[in-house]
Amino acid sequence: MPLPNIRLTNIIIFIGCVGLILIALGFQEIMGLAPCPLCITQRIFVVAVGLFALAAAIHNPGLGGRRLYALGGIAMAITGAGFSGRHLYLQGLPADQLPSCGPGLSYMFETFPFMEAMEILLMGDGNCGDVMWSLFGISMPGWVLVAFIGLALFNVWQLLRRG
Repeated sequence: MPLPNIRLTNIIIFIGCVGLILIALGFQEIMGLAPCPLCITQRIFVVAVGLFALAAAIHNPGLGGRRLYALGGIAMAITGAGFSGRHLYLQGLPADQLPSCGPGLSYMFETFPFMEAMEILLMGDGNCGDVMWSLFGISMPGWVLVAFIGLALFNVWQLLRRG
């Protein structure tokens, strides 16, 4: 069986990102797991990877453009993986070393200056240290890290393919 072409691979990456966001929303709405600031940040980067792939699929550029889209996807996946790593770091801290819990997201953006709210969102808080769900001993940010690694590898493949 031949490998999917570049456009189809970008569509697969996009569908994978949509699936990840739907799973996250399912955990939020069906299981009642409220996302912490780092969860929201990771979602933003999953969406960004998906948008690069969707734009590449729609645009269907030549070799140079494909590489630019792939580099964008790689950059977003690596950045998202960094936030997943930060999240895992916070989950591994002893309770007495966790940063204090912050206010809710809507309160932060209504009350704090935008840049301060973004800093809190990007750094996480004590809420990010709670392990609310795990599968095979791996918490949700661990699985998101695995997803980001997979998304980065797909984009590396897109970067290196000839056609």
